[in-house]
Amino acid sequence: MLKKVGPTEIRPKHRASCHCGAVVLELDLPNGIVDPRRCNCSMCRKKAAIHALVPDTDFELLSGSEALTKYTFNTHVAQHLFCSRCGIHSFGRPRSQPDKISVNLRCLDEDVVELFELTHFDGQNWEATMANWRKT
Repeated sequence: MLKKVGPTEIRPKHRASCHCGAVVLELDLPNGIVDPRRCNCSMCRKKAAIHALVPDTDFELLSGSEALTKYTFNTHVAQHLFCSRCGIHSFGRPRSQPDKISVNLRCLDEDVVELFELTHFDGQNWEATMANWRKT
């Protein structure tokens, strides 16, 4: 759990947005940012997202629901949402934990992403990764 990244304090509430500002969300992070990760699946590798999972109760879409477009592939469980105006993926629903929201930390209003120590998620080998993850 991260309470501070470099000189930036991880406050209980953070805003994030897409590039054009149409999609704006607010995160409630009472425990800081827990286990930020980078995934190497075909989708995440190309969009270069850095993920943090938050419960639905800690996520609020403040504006932009009308600008969101959904993309799914393979099992269609994961919902990759992006702004139809600027193309930025600010959040979605992951296949690994579909009961949570995956927020792209690159969309935080504060520029702190390069300071994170990231966990690698082997999305190219999803089934084996999840089998090992469930054992822990």
